[in-house]
Amino acid sequence: MSELHVIDHPLITHKLSIMRNEKTGSKDFRELLEEIAMLMGYELTRDLPLKDVTIDTPLTKMKAKMISGKKLAIVPILRAGLGMVDGLQSLIPVAKVGHIGLYRDPTTHLPVEYYCKLPPDISERIVILVDPMLATGGSAVDALNLLKKKGCAHIRFMCLVAAPEGVAKVQEAHPDVDIYTAALDDHLNEHAYIVPGLGDAGDRIFGTL
Repeated sequence: MSELHVIDHPLITHKLSIMRNEKTGSKDFRELLEEIAMLMGYELTRDLPLKDVTIDTPLTKMKAKMISGKKLAIVPILRAGLGMVDGLQSLIPVAKVGHIGLYRDPTTHLPVEYYCKLPPDISERIVILVDPMLATGGSAVDALNLLKKKGCAHIRFMCLVAAPEGVAKVQEAHPDVDIYTAALDDHLNEHAYIVPGLGDAGDRIFGTL
């Protein structure tokens, strides 16, 4: 079974609380999302493998450790996932970026795919799939299905806020994919929104309320 990692560092929790506030505007919301993504990325990449290298310091030669060369990719689920890319790229500037376009049908609440563009070597990379909200889990499961069809075997899913229903759905469909979130909220309401949540992340990022 995949693991659920709740990254509740005080800085993340504080910033998330500001984002939840309905009075927080789009500019601050975007900046805070970027900052949280970077902070979460620090934990998500904690177990990247290292290799020994020899370097010259100003004083002597030494054996040092560097990331062993395993390539990474960041794949946001459009459109809200875009808000997490810059924060992760500031931490991992060499990571390639792909895009998966999914939207939730307002009637069925099921995801509909409309776009997919991935690095050609995506199957050779550790993929970080990002979307601020893990609500019903439908979009995440479909995006993970798509990535696996492209040959991806090492995938991690990162979100800002998760509902228990979405976590359960992803874990059932993809037991090999670990989930990283800043908060596990209480439940979904009748409109499939996370409660207490923070509203529609895409609308709040792009000011389309």
